[in-house]
Amino acid sequence: MPLRIAFMGSPAFALPTLDALIAAGHEIACVYSQPPRPAGRGKQERLTAAHTRALERGLPVRTPRTLKSAEAQAAFTALNLDAAIVVAYGLILPKPILDAPRLGAFNLHGSLLPRWRGAAPIQRAIMAGDRETGVQVMRMEEGLDTGPVLATFRTPIEFDDTTGSLHDRLAVNGAKLMVDALAQLERGEATETPQSSEGVTYAHKITPAETRIDWRRSARDVDCMIRGLSPFPGAWCELNGARLKVLHARLGQGAGAPGEALDGALLIACGDGAVRLTSVQREGRAPLDAAAFLRGAAVAAGTVLT
Repeated sequence: MPLRIAFMGSPAFALPTLDALIAAGHEIACVYSQPPRPAGRGKQERLTAAHTRALERGLPVRTPRTLKSAEAQAAFTALNLDAAIVVAYGLILPKPILDAPRLGAFNLHGSLLPRWRGAAPIQRAIMAGDRETGVQVMRMEEGLDTGPVLATFRTPIEFDDTTGSLHDRLAVNGAKLMVDALAQLERGEATETPQSSEGVTYAHKITPAETRIDWRRSARDVDCMIRGLSPFPGAWCELNGARLKVLHARLGQGAGAPGEALDGALLIACGDGAVRLTSVQREGRAPLDAAAFLRGAAVAAGTVLT
């Protein structure tokens, strides 16, 4: 049976779920998304990915800066919803919003809760060297990602996974998961499993200070950092005084002073072991694979990346 839904999401991670809900025949009463913000060199206001997709689909869009006002809450309640579906929305939902839909509010979260509650679960899982992650449908409560779990998709984190590749895999499978969970809810067949009180970790938002590579760390730690920050915001270092973003690397063999180039093909020593840089980007330039980059900027053995 089709449900009347408010969809609440902002970035590209939300798009597969929005599309899947529409394809499943649910009525999208309204899409809530973050307000347009200045972006790019011209600082032109840019709509979120979910806002753009909603307009393409002919759906009404609301972009409140807060949901804490009585006016915003009354407008939400007036939608007379069966459910609210939240996917990387970016605003806190106060209790009157959570309580308004008939069935409740449900979030699609990119981790295996209670590990990596919070804003950056995909990045944090890779950066921490986790071997497995997933995506879950969770009933929303007032706490941060604390609600019971209705459905889970698990996936290994492969040695070459980046946040980009894992993001896409979780988004697609999460969309299917949400549609199935809603169907079970409507039939009264959903099982809601409380989260464990053990193993709680928080995926705090990535800060600029975290993105600079510390070559004194182990090669494995550096590799996980590079993959976890790729493609955005990107791990970086300095080469001859200029910023160099590292988008891809792989574990290599070698030893030297941290940051030292061990050959002419971007094998860089770490505190323990080495990594070979395979895709890099100079500031203001397009990304290049290592071979193309080295044709225009040789990096001789003994060069130190700081």
